[in-house]
Amino acid sequence: MRKAKKESSHSAHTTLLKGTLDISKSGMGFVIVEGNDKDVMVKPNDFGRAFHGDTVRVEVDKHRTAGRIQGKVAEVVERKQKDFLGVLNANKNIAFFVADTDKPVPDFFIPPEKLNGATDKDRVLVRFVKWNKNDKKPEGEVVSVIKGENLNDFAMKEIILDAGFPLNFEEAVLKEAEGLSEKITREELKKRKDYRDILTFTIDPVDAKDFDDAISIRNLDNGYYEIGVHIADVSHFVKPGSILDKAAYERATSVYLPDRVNPMLPEKISNELCSLRPHEDKYTFSCIYQITNRGEIKNKWIGRTIIHSNHRFSYDEVQEIIENKDGLHANAILLLNELAMQFRRERFRNGAINFSSQEVRFQLDEDAKPIAVVVKESKEAHKLIEEFMLLANRTVAEYVSKIKINKEPIPFPYRIHDTPDDEKLKPFAAFARKFGYVFDIKDEAAVVNSFNKLLMDVQGKPEQHVLEQLGIRTMAKAVYTMENIGHYGLGFEHYCHFTSPIRRYPDVLVHRILQECLDKNIIIDKKMDEKCRHCSDKERKAMEAERAGNKYKQVEFLQSYLGEEFDGIISGVASFGFFVETVKHKCEGLVTVRDLSEYDDFKLDEADYALVGLRTKKKFRMGDAVKIKVVAANLGKRQLDYEWVNSTSVSSNKSLPIKGKAKSKGKR
Repeated sequence: MRKAKKESSHSAHTTLLKGTLDISKSGMGFVIVEGNDKDVMVKPNDFGRAFHGDTVRVEVDKHRTAGRIQGKVAEVVERKQKDFLGVLNANKNIAFFVADTDKPVPDFFIPPEKLNGATDKDRVLVRFVKWNKNDKKPEGEVVSVIKGENLNDFAMKEIILDAGFPLNFEEAVLKEAEGLSEKITREELKKRKDYRDILTFTIDPVDAKDFDDAISIRNLDNGYYEIGVHIADVSHFVKPGSILDKAAYERATSVYLPDRVNPMLPEKISNELCSLRPHEDKYTFSCIYQITNRGEIKNKWIGRTIIHSNHRFSYDEVQEIIENKDGLHANAILLLNELAMQFRRERFRNGAINFSSQEVRFQLDEDAKPIAVVVKESKEAHKLIEEFMLLANRTVAEYVSKIKINKEPIPFPYRIHDTPDDEKLKPFAAFARKFGYVFDIKDEAAVVNSFNKLLMDVQGKPEQHVLEQLGIRTMAKAVYTMENIGHYGLGFEHYCHFTSPIRRYPDVLVHRILQECLDKNIIIDKKMDEKCRHCSDKERKAMEAERAGNKYKQVEFLQSYLGEEFDGIISGVASFGFFVETVKHKCEGLVTVRDLSEYDDFKLDEADYALVGLRTKKKFRMGDAVKIKVVAANLGKRQLDYEWVNSTSVSSNKSLPIKGKAKSKGKR
């Protein structure tokens, strides 16, 4: 294990360690230092001016070796969170803000000139301003008053803030964005290939506003097709070190909740300047391919371009053209689809794993209340775009990987996916065998073949969702790193993220480094490793926020169905109970062992992913079909409680509306 990085000594007897402050609900703090086996305990009076989640330097006794390491926060290096939701307590002379959080946060003093119209007992969004050395309390300012009737809005904002993302852009960021010009200059045109006269279109979800990729196509005289993958040139507008760049890096990703997007970049950039809207000239970064009708790539070119999108397609429109073989630009779309299918077959021949986990979203009314479940299906239109985006990401990573300085690879944010852990694979293989699926784990190729056969054979079976989810859990998480070990799940030796710079910061980094490589003017970024870790961490937090948002909607949705019975599939087991996902609308809730105690006492059998009755030997195993009743829906805790219905009789459920909807571009 790497040794913890020590900062300069604070005194003869103490040293400073850098880490993240984690404050428990009880109020005790622990500084998590990377590389240290033990956390540093910090008592509440020793937090200094730090909040939960802040990056801090903690002072510890360097001579102490026995017992718990204790320390005091000496400095706040970086704030995790500057915006807080809570309640204002105000009278004529003074106002304080009390944060609505389960982690202890000191009350904020709000000066009268920073109340922004808020009055006593208002729910407010407050921004941290400062906490000077001699001040007892931190100072804040009211950003906005949250209207009491909109609980959903408050809940979604709380989820975003808890994940460590700011709700708004600061004035300086918006001002810098507004100052950017959309004018196409003659000087810039000289640096780019002009693709404005070539058929180009975008394919996106029907409600998308930020179109960050487009495809062009034309026939060449040599009999090949020229296909261009064009990506919004965000790095042309967002310069390293600018206020905009710092704000984008801090977020590192857009966050997608059921009723909103918390964007990485201001709308001026994401929806106007960089969005590849139809009938507008736009700056792009492109991968251009010469391809035969058999899908063989004969030539590649990477560089900056200018395009003019002829049409904006939705996925549904393109799917209709593929199915009917007729419609606007049908020949081009059918050709692209045929090539995409060939690329896809080639990927699976070369070791990619065909995971296609089911995603659900909610159809919302004008008040953002869920009124129906939307199951997202991945159709040929989505796969068409996915294959060309994968191709461009791979092309860029391959190109950069070959460039060396003093025989060393250049710092670059590769997107890597490690091989599965044997310790996770073994129980999964044993579990799959109980359903009759043989899983060979003798080597990597055998694992890939087994996964793909299983995923094909399980289609349409009751256990499909559970085995897909368990299979995904055996996998390592894809992350950003300078260490280029390839992407196991995709079967690629080299891979990066290049195609979504409007919503992902690593893509912006990739664009900048790519241009440096093309210019043969590479600036070594010594902080690339740190940036990769930051982006991976922010991606994980955004995904947690997205799950929390979906969970809130599940609970809100099922509030209308208390007492109703539904068919479900056991999706998880633990010592305290089992989780059930309803078949019809994919909402997960918990059946506790306490509620099962009238029937039997149950114990967890980890190897069998099951709860087993001590007397009856009744098993509740992952993948089993059960009937449940909805007994509680707690919005505050985002928690659904189910009761097991000990009956095989079919009850007449209140029917739930359900629709098939298109899948948006995925994360790889």
